[in-house]
Amino acid sequence: MATTEQSHTDLAGRPVTVRPVESVAPTATVRHVDQLETAALEEFLALLGGDRPVPAAETSLSVGDVIVFTDYYRVSSA
Repeated sequence: MATTEQSHTDLAGRPVTVRPVESVAPTATVRHVDQLETAALEEFLALLGGDRPVPAAETSLSVGDVIVFTDYYRVSSA
Protein backbone atom coordinates (compact mmCIF):
# COMPACT_ATOMS: atom_id res chain seq x y z
CA MET A 1 0.00 0.00 0.00
CA ALA A 2 1.42 3.40 -0.92
CA THR A 3 2.11 5.87 1.88
CA THR A 4 -0.59 8.26 0.71
CA GLU A 5 -3.13 5.43 0.79
CA GLN A 6 -2.41 4.34 4.36
CA SER A 7 -4.95 5.33 6.95
CA HIS A 8 -4.10 7.25 10.12
CA THR A 9 -4.77 4.02 12.09
CA ASP A 10 -2.32 2.02 9.94
CA LEU A 11 0.38 4.56 10.74
CA ALA A 12 -0.41 4.98 14.44
CA GLY A 13 2.85 3.46 15.69
CA ARG A 14 5.10 4.95 13.02
CA PRO A 15 6.81 8.31 13.33
CA VAL A 16 5.88 11.09 10.94
CA THR A 17 8.49 13.14 9.07
CA VAL A 18 8.48 16.14 6.75
CA ARG A 19 10.58 16.23 3.60
CA PRO A 20 11.12 19.01 1.08
CA VAL A 21 9.56 18.39 -2.33
CA GLU A 22 10.24 20.11 -5.63
CA SER A 23 6.82 19.66 -7.17
CA VAL A 24 3.29 19.22 -5.92
CA ALA A 25 0.52 17.31 -7.65
CA PRO A 26 -2.56 19.40 -8.47
CA THR A 27 -4.65 17.02 -6.34
CA ALA A 28 -2.44 17.31 -3.23
CA THR A 29 -3.77 18.88 -0.05
CA VAL A 30 -1.63 22.00 0.42
CA ARG A 31 -1.76 24.18 3.52
CA HIS A 32 0.26 27.27 4.25
CA VAL A 33 2.07 27.23 7.58
CA ASP A 34 -0.09 30.20 8.67
CA GLN A 35 -3.21 28.03 8.31
CA LEU A 36 -2.05 25.44 10.85
CA GLU A 37 -3.58 25.33 14.30
CA THR A 38 -1.11 26.05 17.11
CA ALA A 39 -0.55 22.37 17.96
CA ALA A 40 -0.05 21.40 14.30
CA LEU A 41 2.37 24.30 13.82
CA GLU A 42 4.42 23.19 16.83
CA GLU A 43 4.43 19.60 15.50
CA PHE A 44 5.52 20.79 12.05
CA LEU A 45 8.34 22.92 13.46
CA ALA A 46 9.51 20.06 15.69
CA LEU A 47 9.57 17.73 12.69
CA LEU A 48 11.32 20.32 10.55
CA GLY A 49 13.98 20.89 13.19
CA GLY A 50 14.40 17.19 13.86
CA ASP A 51 13.84 17.84 17.56
CA ARG A 52 11.89 14.66 18.14
CA PRO A 53 9.96 12.06 16.20
CA VAL A 54 6.21 12.50 16.34
CA PRO A 55 4.12 9.31 16.27
CA ALA A 56 1.27 9.51 13.75
CA ALA A 57 -1.26 8.90 16.53
CA GLU A 58 -0.08 12.06 18.29
CA THR A 59 -0.22 14.49 15.38
CA SER A 60 -2.91 16.34 13.54
CA LEU A 61 -0.75 16.41 10.40
CA SER A 62 -1.85 13.98 7.71
CA VAL A 63 0.54 11.84 5.71
CA GLY A 64 0.59 13.09 2.14
CA ASP A 65 -0.31 16.68 2.98
CA VAL A 66 2.01 19.41 1.75
CA ILE A 67 2.90 22.31 4.03
CA VAL A 68 4.18 25.56 2.51
CA PHE A 69 6.82 27.24 4.64
CA THR A 70 10.17 28.38 3.22
CA ASP A 71 9.74 25.51 0.74
CA TYR A 72 7.11 22.88 0.11
CA TYR A 73 7.28 20.02 2.63
CA ARG A 74 5.40 16.73 2.32
CA VAL A 75 4.28 14.98 5.49
CA SER A 76 5.27 11.31 5.26
CA SER A 77 5.70 8.28 7.47
CA ALA A 78 9.20 7.21 8.41
